[in-house]
Amino acid sequence: MPAVLFRDDSIASVTPEAAGTPALSTLSEDERLFHDSVLAFASQEIRPRVREMDERATLDSGLLTRLFDLGVMGVEIPERFGGAGATFFHSVLAVEALSRVDPAVGVLVDVQNTLVINAVLRWGTPDQQQEQLSRLAHGTVGAYALSEAGSGSDAFALTTRATARGDGFVLDGRKLWITNAAEAGLFIAFATVDPAAGYKGITAFLIDRDTPGLTVGHKEDKLGIRASSTCELLFEGCQVPRAHVLGEVGKGYKIAIETLNEGRIGIGAQMLGLAEGALEHAVRYTQERKQFGKAIAEFQGVQFQLARAATDIEAARLLVYNAARLRDGGRPFLKEAAMCKLFASEVAERTASLAVNLYGGYGFVKDYPVEKLYRDAKIGQIYEGTSNLQLVTIAKALGLKG
Repeated sequence: MPAVLFRDDSIASVTPEAAGTPALSTLSEDERLFHDSVLAFASQEIRPRVREMDERATLDSGLLTRLFDLGVMGVEIPERFGGAGATFFHSVLAVEALSRVDPAVGVLVDVQNTLVINAVLRWGTPDQQQEQLSRLAHGTVGAYALSEAGSGSDAFALTTRATARGDGFVLDGRKLWITNAAEAGLFIAFATVDPAAGYKGITAFLIDRDTPGLTVGHKEDKLGIRASSTCELLFEGCQVPRAHVLGEVGKGYKIAIETLNEGRIGIGAQMLGLAEGALEHAVRYTQERKQFGKAIAEFQGVQFQLARAATDIEAARLLVYNAARLRDGGRPFLKEAAMCKLFASEVAERTASLAVNLYGGYGFVKDYPVEKLYRDAKIGQIYEGTSNLQLVTIAKALGLKG
């Protein structure tokens, strides 16, 4: 007999087998240990550097080495190439844990894993995987060069041209807003081999940093996630061998679309971690700050705001974890990826704003951590597909046509 859970007209029951099914947010022992070890690393190694890295707008080079040593820069890379051989969900956990302390470090790890490594794993030839995955696991940072001045939301309006010449291609053009560009030793760059073919001319290339004709240009001076580098790339007669084409010529659009769908889950995890960090700071501060003779956390008005933020964060966590587990399970996740990025980025901004409010005047100055988290949160609704684009994706999944 199934066990009765409720004694009313809406009777619900479960079988003994279903009763043992873990909650969506329940981590396996391996996942929990991994998450906790990354969070401990972030607290011990990153937290003391956050303020200085933000002010200098530069990642601590020693910290980058430690991230590779920790294994979070090659989470899904198979062990035979020197990686951790773990799952996409593990990479999401790493991004969440790091972003709880510094979202700038979180996005560095996110782009490395969910975009660059992911693309090489799925579309790289055996030779490309052997060469590039080994590098990416052992000290080489990757960057994903898609955006241009005229191709932001319209990602395939590319003007960077790849002209066939000899046994390869020559690239000419300019990329903007490329995350990890200052540190990267490998770029996945998208260019069109035939502008008349539209998106069917787009091709992806694996390009080393020291390739003649490639220049890392202006570094942006940003509002938030300042320790994460964002630069322009200049291609001027950049010669790339045909062996460095990723996937098939003219099929780069497929790589871009499918990889970005997975990358959006990573941004959802980044925003989730940011919101968790902001709430953690807010709860601690309100328990310490006293007004009218008692801690402000004892006032119901404050408690309700924190309770609503905690509810939002739990909902965001369920969306992010669900999308990541669907991806690992080989099931469709396009709509869920859009939903988790959309919602988590909104929750991050609301929670960081609440934290600033609850800190009062202290929240508006750089001596306290919530000011930075508030600045960091804004980008979540912009990069890897704006919130409006996520809504378009969700609407299409509902069968709505514009």
